[in-house]
Amino acid sequence: MSSPESLRCAVDLLAAGNWEGAHAIVQDDPSPLAAWMHGIVHLLEGDVSNARYWYGCAGRAFPGEGAVREEIEAARAAADPQARAPAAADWRDGKPRLDRQ
Repeated sequence: MSSPESLRCAVDLLAAGNWEGAHAIVQDDPSPLAAWMHGIVHLLEGDVSNARYWYGCAGRAFPGEGAVREEIEAARAAADPQARAPAAADWRDGKPRLDRQ
């Protein structure tokens, strides 16, 4: 199982659009939070059927492909309730901006 710190790192990677890095963290963690993040990984990747599977493992309703931004923000809040939600400027066309640091 991943540590809470690892899951916070995974959500940061998701917010940055680095689904591969997040996947490496969450793929072997059996917790519902990691399963939810695993579903988000596959949303970012574009593998909707796999995303649906992982949302089911997390016990969460599948939000649809257009909800990636909101799902990352919600996962961040679940992983770290003190975290700052990303500003609108951190996103472009519903996807994380990869050109921002």
